[in-house]
Amino acid sequence: VQLQASGGGLVQPGGSLRLSCAASSFTLDKRAIGWFRQAPGKEREWVSCIASDGSTYFADSVKGRFTISRDNAKNTVYLQMNSLRYEDTAVYSCAADRWYGTRCDEGPDFTFWGKGTQVTVSS
Repeated sequence: VQLQASGGGLVQPGGSLRLSCAASSFTLDKRAIGWFRQAPGKEREWVSCIASDGSTYFADSVKGRFTISRDNAKNTVYLQMNSLRYEDTAVYSCAADRWYGTRCDEGPDFTFWGKGTQVTVSS
C-alpha cells in the first residue's frame, strides 16, 4: 500500500497550490483520507479530512482557505490551498484510513501514509 502526495512548491503569500494524494495497489473511495502537515520544529498537525460519503472537515487554521475533494475515477484526493500564508509552510502528507466507511468525526485510523510534499510560502 503506497500513497504519494505531490503538488507542493514555492508560492508567494496569498497564492494557491493544489496538492494531490494518489494511491497504488488499493482504492481510496471507500476510506477517509486525511491531510496533515509538519513544520520544522513543530508537531505534526491535522489539516483536513474527507470521508467516503464526501463530508469534509478542516482545522480552524485553514477553514475558509483550503478545500478537499476526491476524484474516485482517478483514485486521487486533492487539497486546494488558497490565500496561503507564511505559517502554512510545512511538509504536507496524506493518510488513508485502515477501515472502510469511517466518518472523519469518528476518528479514522490513519494507518497508511505516503511520503510528503514540501510547501513553502515565501516572498
